[in-house]
Amino acid sequence: MSRHHAEGTPEDEALRVCATALLFVRDEAKKLEELREFFRKITTPAIVGVQVAHTFASRQEADAWLASGTATDGQLVRVAGQGFTVVDHGPKGLKLVRIPLPEELPPHKPKQ
Repeated sequence: MSRHHAEGTPEDEALRVCATALLFVRDEAKKLEELREFFRKITTPAIVGVQVAHTFASRQEADAWLASGTATDGQLVRVAGQGFTVVDHGPKGLKLVRIPLPEELPPHKPKQ
């Protein structure tokens, strides 16, 4: 493939990096599984990659969890079927902010 690109071009450099990475993975057997895991992680559809940390039946349960001190900034939770993210408001403490979960969004309609 590199014959199709002049030496020193960005495409030539990208091919060299890819070829080197393949040689590295081939020669370092333990790295192959790490590469597979990395590939799975970056190719997983976004909806599958969304991880809900906790599910609560009510807002009162979720607020009690926030007050317990175990919540961390950025966690995604489901409260009574709706998505929320934990946001750290500094001195004001942690707060739940509404953010729809993938299943709450309408199906994607490709542009025609």
